[in-house]
Amino acid sequence: MTLLALGINHKTATVEVREQVAFTPVQLEKALTELRALSVVHEAAVLSTCNRTELYCVVDDAGEQPVLAWLSRFHDLRIEQLTRCAYHYHEGEAARHLMRVAVGLDSMVLGEPQILGQLKDAYQFARTHKGLGGELERLFQHTFAVAKQVRTETAIGENPVSVAYAAVSMASHIFDDFSRATALLIGAGETIELVARHLFDAGVGSLIVANRTRERAERVAGSINAQAISLDEIPDALAKADIVISSTAAPLPILGKGMVERALKKRRYRPVFMVDIAVPRDIEPQVGELSDVFLYTVDDLQEVIEENRRHRQVAAEQAETLIEQGVEHWQHERRIRSAGDLIRRYRGYGDELRAASEAQALAQLARGEDPEKVVSRLAKQLANKLMHGPTLKLREASGAQRQDLIKAAEALLLDPSAPSRDS
Repeated sequence: MTLLALGINHKTATVEVREQVAFTPVQLEKALTELRALSVVHEAAVLSTCNRTELYCVVDDAGEQPVLAWLSRFHDLRIEQLTRCAYHYHEGEAARHLMRVAVGLDSMVLGEPQILGQLKDAYQFARTHKGLGGELERLFQHTFAVAKQVRTETAIGENPVSVAYAAVSMASHIFDDFSRATALLIGAGETIELVARHLFDAGVGSLIVANRTRERAERVAGSINAQAISLDEIPDALAKADIVISSTAAPLPILGKGMVERALKKRRYRPVFMVDIAVPRDIEPQVGELSDVFLYTVDDLQEVIEENRRHRQVAAEQAETLIEQGVEHWQHERRIRSAGDLIRRYRGYGDELRAASEAQALAQLARGEDPEKVVSRLAKQLANKLMHGPTLKLREASGAQRQDLIKAAEALLLDPSAPSRDS
């Protein structure tokens, strides 16, 4: 079996493709169940964020292509289209990729802290829905330990910057005085909470938080003295908003061109700054065609993100070193476990031979046979059975000139302290 990491991210696929491949929360259980049901898949976990969709699986040696084919079927995409932007890693490379994702080295914003929480959620979901076995369980636990070490021993997490921060930073370049601006935030997840906190700290004039359930909007709004509304109230709030930042898990856009046009008319066409952080997108791309709207997606935050990347490069190099050590440790422990499995199987084989020989000897004793002859025959038969298989394999190895196998057999089968026949 093989460890496989397969997916797409912001570096390999545009937002148009990413939103097609993203799993909504309501799809996740069905997706994990289907993926786990593939005959080649033994364990599986699904990570889906605005910047990446990744599958972590333990598969048969030929399992990669069936997993890719399943992903294309699930999202009704041509497999050729998916293949062009998908990446895949196996074994140690897969473990290394997961660790780099966990510490934010593979993120759009270098070192951003949100991804670790999202990865822990994906792990917990897979665990709850029986997607994990021993292999992925150990890998995720080891990855979280490495991520904690990186956060503790490097500056990768100092002054944490996220996509949320980048969005607010971009807005600050457009509005000279935040205190006179009204911001409408759509969603109530972790990203919107971060956006709300950054805007509040920057002194934005007023904040409105809209969400499908008003209770969740109130939870976000409560700590920052913001107004909470439902999605039905967005058209009225939109007319007041100078800044609109959206990040929901809705499968379809929430803001359409017509709704925004009507809001602009009420605003007397005062400009609006919009950032759509969601994947799939919350704001129809056609909204960006309106002359008084400045619409950006996560892919447009690159300049702010690159500045962050430069400041964190030294910490990133230190993190890479810790990850390499983490991968080596994981591989070492895995090899030990693999040898342990072989030892258990070999001891089980020896126990089966012993039990069979013992039963045969006891039956002979019960029939009144000479005990000395029974014991002698037992010892000879048991030795012959134990040596038969290795003897055949050694002859085959000798005929094939496999000196590596012969040397390994010599080290494994012969006791160096035992005297030779010639001594």
